Amino acid sequence: MSGIKVALLGVGNCASSLVQGIQLCADQGTQACTGLLHENLGGYLPSDIQVVAALDIDRRKVGLDLAQAIFAPPNCTTAFYPDIASTGVSVQRGCTLDGVAAHMKEQPEARSFVLSDAPEPSREQVVQLLMEARAEIVVNFLPVGSERATRFYAECALEAGAALVNCIPVFIASDPLWAQRFADKGLPVLGDDIKAQLGATITHRTLTDLFAKRGVVLKRTYQLNTGGNTDFLNMKSQDRLASKKISKTEAVQSVTETRLADENIHVGPSDYVPWQQDNKVCFLRMEGEGFGGVPMNLELRLSVEDSPNSAAIVIDAIRCCKLALDRGHSGSLNAPAAFYMKHPPEQWTDTEAYALTEAFISGKAEASES
Repeated sequence: MSGIKVALLGVGNCASSLVQGIQLCADQGTQACTGLLHENLGGYLPSDIQVVAALDIDRRKVGLDLAQAIFAPPNCTTAFYPDIASTGVSVQRGCTLDGVAAHMKEQPEARSFVLSDAPEPSREQVVQLLMEARAEIVVNFLPVGSERATRFYAECALEAGAALVNCIPVFIASDPLWAQRFADKGLPVLGDDIKAQLGATITHRTLTDLFAKRGVVLKRTYQLNTGGNTDFLNMKSQDRLASKKISKTEAVQSVTETRLADENIHVGPSDYVPWQQDNKVCFLRMEGEGFGGVPMNLELRLSVEDSPNSAAIVIDAIRCCKLALDRGHSGSLNAPAAFYMKHPPEQWTDTEAYALTEAFISGKAEASES
């Protein structure tokens, strides 16, 4: 089988973990890469993923080879495979649009973006870059709140004839109008908002489903998350959090036996703690009633390295998108989206989504099966 040519929007911590993971599997074999959901997914290995283009706006990354750029500030994720040879892919200047919150410009350089002096490309130039690189799939790693920028690049992907894996909470795949536009072009779109391998959202969903299956009535719950990477610093701006809070809250609400009133559920980023760097800590509390209405509660603290926790899922999502391209599927890939994303077009339980995704991978079901 041919490789999978991918273009990255944003060369931050998530891109760093993705590139490191791909190279680790290529150099040491898939079996050496701990934590993969699928070593072989539909005939594709992680090492089949080839990054052919990358865009960023930070002057410390623009112009560098991708192998260097993924370790440049303000990236702070674990360098679990730092020995990466030159890729031959130079990071190109991307479009800023709303990709940088106003408060980020006031932060120390080591923590925030330093805008490149290179001229911003036009839409035509971005489309040309994607086409010349022969990118099949565009992976969106832009900062949370990049509404205009995400739609700009979605337009570019459509024009360049590339599929889209949308890893952030800007609603593209879950918007019927955008999904139809990709369908009309014969292109798949997979999104929205990546669900980490074992993170706060999937843990919260699993426990919520467990409450329902064991007959415990969930009365109220919160999920408070802290971290020290650029993503958490960016999300200190409340006006960038609207879609993120919707995405994370609906991911939990969708598996409750009875939908909770808004005042009884709080899910979302809570604070930026610089020294945590790429470590994310989730504080979870669930209050319920068991037999006879007797109260009970559960408290959990989960600590994970944020970006590698997402990279394992992105590696699967890219390969599912490639299978869709190979098989002629277009529009939103609902089954993989329900398993890999927080805000898919259709929400199912994780057990149902897993079964449907496995059926899609094996070729026994359509990606959009509901």
